[in-house]
Amino acid sequence: MKIKKLDPNATLPKYGSEYAAGADLYACIADGEKGILIAPGETKLIHTGIAMEIPQGFVGLVYARSGLATKRGLAPSNKVGVIDCDYRGELMVSLYNQSGETQKVEHGERIAQLVITPYITVEFEEVDELSETVRGEGGFGSTGTK
Repeated sequence: MKIKKLDPNATLPKYGSEYAAGADLYACIADGEKGILIAPGETKLIHTGIAMEIPQGFVGLVYARSGLATKRGLAPSNKVGVIDCDYRGELMVSLYNQSGETQKVEHGERIAQLVITPYITVEFEEVDELSETVRGEGGFGSTGTK
């Protein structure tokens, strides 16, 4: 997949292991900055310094890194970021601090993970009725908890 460095100090995504589904995305913080502080309950856009050309028929999904989310309370504010294949701008991660302490993000730190996956599009057809199922309109726990 084609990737362009927008900042010479940017780090390209890397898979952490042979079978990892997500590639790590890295913070790219401007020279001279000592990091980005994110206060409790605050959201900040973190630059990665890269842009990419996702192939047609695929989408980039940006997920939290489990260690960063559970140990430091930092996770994408939109839960899952969607990068469409026609987007050519810089990848940025909107990190939300759900912890009770100010967190510092430093240059080169792994801030999220990127999964590239195929998708399909559909044509939406308005109808008066939908087919019947056993479940019907039941949602939000209607099938039980155990």
